[in-house]
Amino acid sequence: MPIAARTVGPGPRRTPGLRREELATLAGVSIDYYTRLERGKETRPSPSVVEALASTLRLGETERAYLRDLAARTARGGDGGAQPDRAGQRPAVDRGVELLLRTMRPHPVHVVSRTYELLAATPGGLRLLPGMKDVVRWLALHPGARALYPDDWENQIRGCVARLRSLAGTAPETPGLGRLIAELRDKSADFAELWEHYDVQGHTTGTKTFHHPEFGVFTLGFQALDLDGTGSHRLIFYCAEPGTPAYDVMVLLDMDQPQTGTGLATGTPMANRYR
Repeated sequence: MPIAARTVGPGPRRTPGLRREELATLAGVSIDYYTRLERGKETRPSPSVVEALASTLRLGETERAYLRDLAARTARGGDGGAQPDRAGQRPAVDRGVELLLRTMRPHPVHVVSRTYELLAATPGGLRLLPGMKDVVRWLALHPGARALYPDDWENQIRGCVARLRSLAGTAPETPGLGRLIAELRDKSADFAELWEHYDVQGHTTGTKTFHHPEFGVFTLGFQALDLDGTGSHRLIFYCAEPGTPAYDVMVLLDMDQPQTGTGLATGTPMANRYR
């Protein structure tokens, strides 16, 4: 079934029915100047112009931050200032992050790269999403993902696409990013459709309801956190109140046999398990 249509049209202009001349007038810039911006011929808009455009287009805070980052990157001549992962190899997880994950059991936890490579996980994190290798490929292509989120799969994949769209704008030099996007646009019609929406509004907190093949239906809260000093790695943490049925499920998920002596799956051992 096709992804449901958005209330705002796809493409760079997010406000339905607003012509170029109207947008320029509302933002307080000339039509000629705005046309040069839209065509990429003007690469150094002032912060006030960026904010005026954001207000005119009714962007949210995440979208405003994306627009600011995009303008700053363009002004620097295309250098987004990002620290790319080392090409040709799966990025390493810091020892400190491994120790952090060890203290977070029995909670399911994943550490992913900017392109959603699965870098490390607690045993419960591995067992929570059956068959997962890399998050976005799993969501877009693995049939188990739709079965796990029968009522919310579209929302899950939409958040991943939005983060990749944001990354493509602010750090397109990220190793593997172009290849990943091309692969998913080719293999998933839903991903390709969502990609054209230019949405950069991801999800960092909330709840997810799982229809798990082993443990049935349960709901967990989640929180996504950027890990400073790690090359833009991201930690995704699932939780439930102690004493609740959902917490009991987390304990059972964590009872899966650990892949390493530390009780964590990281680096090569984890990759071997899933390949």
